[in-house]
Amino acid sequence: MIIDPKDIPFQDTHKLMIGSIVPRPIALVSTISKEEKVNLAPFSYFNGVCSKPPTIVFCPARRGWDGKEKDTLINIRETKEFVVNIVSESFAEKMVVCSTDFDPDIDEYEVSNLSKINSKKIRPPRVEEAKISFECTLNQIVEIGDGEAGNGFIVIGTIVLFHIDDSVYDNGKINLKSLNPLGRLAGNSYSRNEDTFEIIRKVKPLNK
Repeated sequence: MIIDPKDIPFQDTHKLMIGSIVPRPIALVSTISKEEKVNLAPFSYFNGVCSKPPTIVFCPARRGWDGKEKDTLINIRETKEFVVNIVSESFAEKMVVCSTDFDPDIDEYEVSNLSKINSKKIRPPRVEEAKISFECTLNQIVEIGDGEAGNGFIVIGTIVLFHIDDSVYDNGKINLKSLNPLGRLAGNSYSRNEDTFEIIRKVKPLNK
């Protein structure tokens, strides 16, 4: 099967992408507006960029039915700050509640029964249930497209403080089993990181 994205609606392109790019890590992003309204929403187009400075990226799309920007994006553009909370299975269902498209004045922490805890360097609160959280400042926002539904944005952030629970911190590394992070699949499906294996790689090629 060969498919040219120009020949199909963006909704079908979306299905192909989220079914192919799997599993995806989930960033549960906490922001706060200029009016002090807190927002919490999950994004699975999320990954690291580099470690010096420690930089992450996530991609909030425009709403699929009207092209409007997400509250998360608006808040970050205004305040230049956000928290990325890594999602573990222990609060998976509460995270999914936060994916509902609530009005801007609704506090997803309260609706989902997730707990707020103050950040140290920035204003948006962290998720207390998260075993890992990154306090971030905005590096830049890149817009993709011309403002239509299906377009999106790349949000690049610099990590200014790591919060890592002792239960997942192991001699400078992260204990994957203790973290038990979720992976996002297509539709309503998620994955666990239980069945893993190792392949040893050489950092440098052998001299010939």
